[in-house]
Amino acid sequence: MSAAFSSSVPAAGLAIGRLLLAALFLLEGWSKLRGYDAAVAYMNRFGVSGALLPAVIALELGGGLMIAVGWQTRLAAAALAAFCILTAVIFHGNVADRSQILHFEKDLAIAGGFLVLAVAGAGRWSVDHAAGR
Repeated sequence: MSAAFSSSVPAAGLAIGRLLLAALFLLEGWSKLRGYDAAVAYMNRFGVSGALLPAVIALELGGGLMIAVGWQTRLAAAALAAFCILTAVIFHGNVADRSQILHFEKDLAIAGGFLVLAVAGAGRWSVDHAAGR
């Protein structure tokens, strides 16, 4: 196996992983903007103030963009990991509902992916790498 190939595989894996994680948050942030009132109502049903929705949207869109391009990746990944854990606990803690358990597990798995990214960094194909981070 050539050195170029063996160094490109991890770079590609991290870039693709970043894009897959980012896509979820970019789409969710955009959907909350488009359905703002419904998102506020959903938050309120769980005792979370709708006044936090702008911060949630900013985190999802801003963090998603940061992850996608690989800029300040470790910070964005840590913030999104914490967000995923909070989301799991607050919105998907109903253990009597199998669907909610699946959402809980999904949120924890996504948090795990972000924690790996927070430790590993963005990889070679990123703004962070180009900036020497």
